[in-house]
Amino acid sequence: MQTYTYDEVLSSSIKYFNGDELAATTWMNKYAMKDFNDNYVEQNPSDMHRRMAKEFGRIEEDYKLKYNLNGSAKFLSEYGQKREHLSEGRIFDLFENFGYIIPQGSVMSSLGNTYKIASLSNCIVVPEMHDSYGGVFYTDQQLAQLFKRRCGVGVDISNLRPSGSQVSNAAGTTSGAVSFMKRFSHTTREVAQNGRRGALMLSMDIAHPDVEAFTTIKQDLSQVTGANISLRLSDEFMSAVENNKKYTHKWPINSDNPKFTKTIDARELWDTIIKCAHNTAEPGLIYWDRQHWYSTSSVYPGYENTSTNPCSEIAMQGGDSCRLIALNLYKFVDNPFTPKAKFNMKKFYQATYEGQRLMDDLVDLEIEAIERILKKVEGDEEPESIKMVEKETWELLLKTGREGRRTGLGFTALADMVAALGYKYDSDKSIEFIENMMKEKCRAEFDCSIDMSLERGSFVGFDKEIENTSEFVQMLKIELPDVYERMMKFGRRNISISTVAPTGTLSMLAQTSSGIEPVFMTDYKRRRKLNEIDTEEKVDFIDDMGDKWQEFTVYHHNLKEWINITGEKDTTKSPYYGATAPEIDWEQRVKMQAVVQKYVTHSISSTINLPNDVSEAEVSDIYLESWKQGLKGITVYRDGSRSGVLVSSDDKGGKEEENNEFGVTHAPSRPKRLDAKVIRFQNNKEKWMAVVGLLNGKPYEIFTGKIEDVFVLPQSVEYGWVIKKKREDGSSQYDFQYEDTEGYKVTFGGLSRSFDKEFWNYAKLISGILRHGMPIQYVVDLIGKMNLYDQNINTWKSGVVRALKTFIPDGTKADDHTCSECETEGLIYSEGCLKCV
Repeated sequence: MQTYTYDEVLSSSIKYFNGDELAATTWMNKYAMKDFNDNYVEQNPSDMHRRMAKEFGRIEEDYKLKYNLNGSAKFLSEYGQKREHLSEGRIFDLFENFGYIIPQGSVMSSLGNTYKIASLSNCIVVPEMHDSYGGVFYTDQQLAQLFKRRCGVGVDISNLRPSGSQVSNAAGTTSGAVSFMKRFSHTTREVAQNGRRGALMLSMDIAHPDVEAFTTIKQDLSQVTGANISLRLSDEFMSAVENNKKYTHKWPINSDNPKFTKTIDARELWDTIIKCAHNTAEPGLIYWDRQHWYSTSSVYPGYENTSTNPCSEIAMQGGDSCRLIALNLYKFVDNPFTPKAKFNMKKFYQATYEGQRLMDDLVDLEIEAIERILKKVEGDEEPESIKMVEKETWELLLKTGREGRRTGLGFTALADMVAALGYKYDSDKSIEFIENMMKEKCRAEFDCSIDMSLERGSFVGFDKEIENTSEFVQMLKIELPDVYERMMKFGRRNISISTVAPTGTLSMLAQTSSGIEPVFMTDYKRRRKLNEIDTEEKVDFIDDMGDKWQEFTVYHHNLKEWINITGEKDTTKSPYYGATAPEIDWEQRVKMQAVVQKYVTHSISSTINLPNDVSEAEVSDIYLESWKQGLKGITVYRDGSRSGVLVSSDDKGGKEEENNEFGVTHAPSRPKRLDAKVIRFQNNKEKWMAVVGLLNGKPYEIFTGKIEDVFVLPQSVEYGWVIKKKREDGSSQYDFQYEDTEGYKVTFGGLSRSFDKEFWNYAKLISGILRHGMPIQYVVDLIGKMNLYDQNINTWKSGVVRALKTFIPDGTKADDHTCSECETEGLIYSEGCLKCV
């Protein structure tokens, strides 16, 4: 097989991504196929898409040979009766350029890859542990075996007895369920999956007597660093919180005659949960009764949800798995960013239908992958007693895969889609349209699964009576009655169908917004130093050293499309303006997620980003409202709340030796006139402004405050100058100057008096740090961790962090930061936002 050098693949991939080197290197590092000698055998993503299309096409051809509808073709959906066969070529066209349909992580990495033996499943939940040391160690072995095959895993520990319970061993009493969290966390960190650690979710039911210890364990940032943790919250507990009632813990948690009970004040425990979530963004909260009843799978005996995958979008029973594919919503907008912009609902329906078909094909491809794993295990030169856990784990996953055929069809680029249609992300019009789109997605998915039930057979155990106990199925009966009636007659192929998964890396490759999330930042400015030979290049400014520089603005990819299509340079007129993650209204965000959840059989991975100074009371309000709106779960991230996650001492291999010597730095002299960037943002529903003075394109000084407290500046002004003057008394004065639309210079005298004096003093301190050369990402971390005494000062601090993040160069590695989705440390800054690569 032909191989390629690193430089050949890099050059070809950069060309594929139209000059986006970050996307190119991300694809190379994570998904490009390599041989056993670490040589590249794929030159760019087109080769990967051909590899995947070939495998999917093979499964489609196999089913084509087996079709025997025996006159049942007339019962297929309207589209099912007239659609064309899904050939390898058609599949490639759907995949190419990360276009309409995008298989996610494990599929891109491993499908058709003859050089590795790995699972194609993104998500697995292991069975409940037996309440014994043997049970704990059995689960621990399962985790190790699954992590090495690139799987993310969920484990519920509610079955383990509480701390202090009697046991029949030398100890006399148990240390409790929580004590074993560290063991599972260490296993996750130790087992590598092609250069990255495993991903683990640990969950506990709110009924468990040790739940407070579970809730607070990660407030010590050195504890359980290899896992996300989430609480399973019942409606009974949430109602007790809402009505300020008592609540009783018990163990076993589902027993009518529990061995242990403890009655507590529900509101006090809730306050502890909220305080922890506010401090560290953990634990995550899962509304467990909603997860069960608003499901098409958990209502079936043997399929009751046990836990979720590490990002919480898939709840399932122990011993089951799921794979993920996403639809690129932006691709379905015809004439984007124009008055003629329209969402092509017909094309969307068809792609969704075919996407669900590919999802079912992926179950068969995973079955083949598991069979290869089991064959490998059989051939290993180990005693059967050692191989037992690995064999039993994969045999169970093989069985549930064949019988339930669970799928996870989701989407990405929602924010880009609504912007392309001219809607603001969190507007009522946007939410109304999203509900209509999700309803059509649901119709297409179920039409396809019902058609495949006619062609290929339904999942094992389909039962009309059980179906009607599902609140989701009752929703279908009301909203899509024709789909419901067909399903009751003919069954469906897949026990559960849809989800909304995180798509950070995938969206980087597709060059779109991520999943259901809003765009984090729309634009930032870069400068390029000109060489002496660049005599024909435009010079934007000359610094004090005489060096010439050219400025250019870097835009979010589809904001750049908006500029190209409209010809408009003022980005404040774009549909993205005022609709970034820091600016949107959380109440509208919850409302939007509720209309999406209505038509999704699994759950949604979603994070509400909040400013650093948000109160615990507001975090509480968000979680309570999310429960009332019928969400299955949600995560709230307070800016800076997880930036201090520590790394265990045994995980520092390969790092440079510590520098124990102080270095002396000398700040560059400030010229009288500094270039400046104006940044506007929203903090806790207040409008703020920052003026950042730049020396050679890097932040040198900063001034921030509420817009109502500072000078009135036209919205179109994004750049200007900060001019330093000496007064007669020897003190300094800072003026702000900008050029208006007609080319006249406008000056605001006394910039220093335009901002609160206390803010000004803190700003002088931070400006001193900036001009002495501390890397900007460390400045951001330092400010984010400051605990200031006053609410107003904390709000100001968040403004400084927001402003300075925009200057962190793309690709900058974030040391000691851990991905909240997969718990890996491969985070970089992109457009001021941390992204996992």
